[in-house]
Amino acid sequence: MPTIAIRQPNLLIPGTSVHLPLWPVVACDQYTSQPRYWQQTEAHVGDQPSTLRLILPEIYLGAGDEQRIAAIHQAMHDVLRQGLLQEHRGCVLVERTTDGPHGPRTRYGVVAEVDLEAYDYRRGSTSLIRATEGTILERLPPRVRVRQEAPLELPHIHLLIDDPAHAAIGPLAAQRQQFRPLYDIALMQGGGRVRGWAVTEQAEAGLWQALQVLADPQPFAEQHHLSPQTPVLLFAVGDGNHSLATAKSVWETTRQGLLDQGVALQAVLDHPARWALVEVMNLHDPGLSFEPIHRVLFGVQEDPLAALQRDFGSAVTLSPLNAGELAQAVAQHRGHVVGLVTAQGSWIAEFAKPQQHLPVATLQTWLDRWLAGGAAEHIDYVHGAEVTLELGQQPGHAGFLLPAMPKDELFSTVALDGALPRKTFSMGEPWEKRYYLECRRILPD
Repeated sequence: MPTIAIRQPNLLIPGTSVHLPLWPVVACDQYTSQPRYWQQTEAHVGDQPSTLRLILPEIYLGAGDEQRIAAIHQAMHDVLRQGLLQEHRGCVLVERTTDGPHGPRTRYGVVAEVDLEAYDYRRGSTSLIRATEGTILERLPPRVRVRQEAPLELPHIHLLIDDPAHAAIGPLAAQRQQFRPLYDIALMQGGGRVRGWAVTEQAEAGLWQALQVLADPQPFAEQHHLSPQTPVLLFAVGDGNHSLATAKSVWETTRQGLLDQGVALQAVLDHPARWALVEVMNLHDPGLSFEPIHRVLFGVQEDPLAALQRDFGSAVTLSPLNAGELAQAVAQHRGHVVGLVTAQGSWIAEFAKPQQHLPVATLQTWLDRWLAGGAAEHIDYVHGAEVTLELGQQPGHAGFLLPAMPKDELFSTVALDGALPRKTFSMGEPWEKRYYLECRRILPD
């Protein structure tokens, strides 16, 4: 049978002494241009036990990192010493319900451990677990410093499977009421609700069997219209690409260090840091949407409208459009388009005969070249059109709106072309991202 690089997890979940509504907070890479969100979260949590103390929100990166990282490690040790977490062995079925402008959504996932030996984030990778976007190596060092000395990991990583028959997670969702409930929490800051159930061993066995079918090279090639020799992509990283890359980097360092100390190979491979805690979801879950990730430039030194006209010439058509109509126009346009908003106005840019398949690739390639010349002081990747429009219209800023990528193209595109341009898509809106809840030891007891 084909390997599936996944196993039953050893979890730590909040015990009865923890006030559950204050424990989960949203993924650390969200709201990176909105300090008020994290200030409100801090005020909401107060001095209660919370995963807020166990993570480094990326909005604070570069501002006292070492002190924050030391505090995170101490908080993890305190949580363990105080007995705030209880052990749970086995997969957890997660039901997440959110509500927003798009209406209510419900999606399902399974918390499990994946083998970092089967993951490679480098471009051109053919591993069973692959990145879907380019990994920016410069973003790893602070994340590595958090994980290196940490006794615990908390995942906001979502791995996707391409399972149109819903054979893997679908049966678990259908029988969830037969499982033992583990938690049922209203999430803070508009995050909706999350419920978790302990998956039975019998149901787990069905999950592993379904994943083995998906890992079979022949059905994989037939499903995606690929050559039979194409290496199988079983798990594609949907969210948390840099977090998983961090886990891989730390594991490689740990593995080599143990081998250098003369530790037997099997003992090295049994180290808990070889595995990473993730939530696996089905690409075809109707509650899962792909949302675009927009770009906002700060400290703009050159007019982006003029720069687009200069660099693309007749290959770009720039049409003025009211800012209130821009997001919808970009989302619904059938052409190769992006939206631009500044303090001077807003436009929709349509590119003729583009060299890239996706508008995000066209934009990012140009932005990388333009910014390398000092065109702006800083770029941020923003979830949500409203935030992009609000920030883009401020003096000295520029916002770029992008259309969403069709999610059914993900696996075939990555299998054929490799990783997508960085920040190509987001699985849902910011408030729909994973909230930290389950933990796992990554240092030996």
